[in-house]
Amino acid sequence: MKEKITIATRKSELALWQANHVADLLRERYPDKIVELLPMVTKGDIILDRPLAQIGGKGLFLKELEKALLNGEADIAVHSMKDVPVEHVPGLSVDVMLKRANPFDALLGREGQVFSELPPGASVGTSSLRRQCQLKAARPDLQVRDLRGNVNTRIRKLQEGEYDAIILACAGLERLGLDYLITETLAAPGWLPAATQGTIGIQCRTDDSEVTQLIEPLKDSDAVLRTLAERAVASALQGSCQVPLAVFASMDGDWLQISALVGMPDGSQLLRAEQTGEVAEWDRLAGAVADALLTQGAGRIIASLS
Repeated sequence: MKEKITIATRKSELALWQANHVADLLRERYPDKIVELLPMVTKGDIILDRPLAQIGGKGLFLKELEKALLNGEADIAVHSMKDVPVEHVPGLSVDVMLKRANPFDALLGREGQVFSELPPGASVGTSSLRRQCQLKAARPDLQVRDLRGNVNTRIRKLQEGEYDAIILACAGLERLGLDYLITETLAAPGWLPAATQGTIGIQCRTDDSEVTQLIEPLKDSDAVLRTLAERAVASALQGSCQVPLAVFASMDGDWLQISALVGMPDGSQLLRAEQTGEVAEWDRLAGAVADALLTQGAGRIIASLS
């Protein structure tokens, strides 16, 4: 029996909050076990002078953590699920998700403005092509500029006047106690988030049955199902950081609604699709959403950006 559980995590404040949250849940459930963190710096944390889409995507935030798992330095890794590529890593699995937090995006206006109040030509910071696409489709006049760094770095750049507004994930701001800075929540159906945004996933080795059993009680079944549905759409569309793709699944009892969009980064095209049906049919619904987008021409957009 393991006496110690080691958690691999990035060193950013938000990543450490998430890892410590998982650690606290494990300590509460297994008071006889030692739970410790293994903070690491990833390539995605180091390269800050170029957009993610140009340097390999969000998977750059995971590689070092996954290596620590595979070589036995760590037992689990804690990730924001929206940073986890849909491609499977041999020897590793991410089957446990915690209850989903606020999945939507937040606008932080430097002068307290909501989106409609931003002046013509206002500078808006984001590192996401998905956010850029929706911004430009709604307001072609805006200047969308790349924004990298951790949450506090991005907020500092806003406050120092480098941007008129920035867009961040509500969940991260809420977890760090910074949600008082939100001037508007950009929510569905008008604005769609990244697939799995707001969901924390726990990764482990597939052959480590003991750790698998230890983390299983932390699993939230609704979060898992919504993750599967949203990632199925992204997978069918070969979604990556290079493609402005948004997917959001919402549940109401036994009913599931999946909404998605694909667009051009400049907002000149924005394709939408939606399906509603029984939760048990999540895979069929996801496939139907992806097919509807492809029928509208999503394949051409994806091919032009890949």
